[in-house]
Amino acid sequence: MTAPTPRATRAARRPAATALAAAVLLAGVQFTLAPGARADESPSTPPGTGSTSPPPQVDGNASGLKLRDGATLAPAKVLDIISVVESEGGEERREDTNENVKFALQAEVLFGKDSAELSSRANGRIAAIANEIKKQGATKVRVFGFTDNLGSYAHGKVLSKQRADAVQKVLNEQLDDAGITYEVRGYSEDYPIADNSTEEGRKKNRRVEVSFPRGASGGSEG
Repeated sequence: MTAPTPRATRAARRPAATALAAAVLLAGVQFTLAPGARADESPSTPPGTGSTSPPPQVDGNASGLKLRDGATLAPAKVLDIISVVESEGGEERREDTNENVKFALQAEVLFGKDSAELSSRANGRIAAIANEIKKQGATKVRVFGFTDNLGSYAHGKVLSKQRADAVQKVLNEQLDDAGITYEVRGYSEDYPIADNSTEEGRKKNRRVEVSFPRGASGGSEG
């Protein structure tokens, strides 16, 4: 029997080496992706609007903790308790957390199709939000505009910012308070809160959000 040539030996090793590389790659994916995570998932909350409260201090060596040998505590987190009130049909939505109050108004409530001109009924809706800002004693207000994923991203960026500007202008007139500062942005189709594959979901995503910190008095919806 003749001895295998070096070329034949290398060819025989390739399947094993390929299988080993695939196994290593698979192992890497299993360790880096959390269960249920998807690479294309995006947050539904714009930057800067999450909780800023410091996490509680927990002593990992406290005698009252029942941890198995070698186990350690994960880093502490602050989980906001969210109260959500939504009008019938979902045209208006209010969220209260430990720190913030947020109103979301569907674009159809405020504007015509593909328009940044406020409708006749918009002022009343915005005035109600202004009253809550006064009640909470807020001095910083965020006004963010959003669209669905139809049309170009660039057009959505412009339209969502124009709509946010229109709402902010009315809020400023209603509040008439030089002590309030505004953060106004347009995010186009970023940060959806519903499924853009259905018209019902797209309708929810076409919105303007107004959010502000809760006051020390903890005023609530009236």
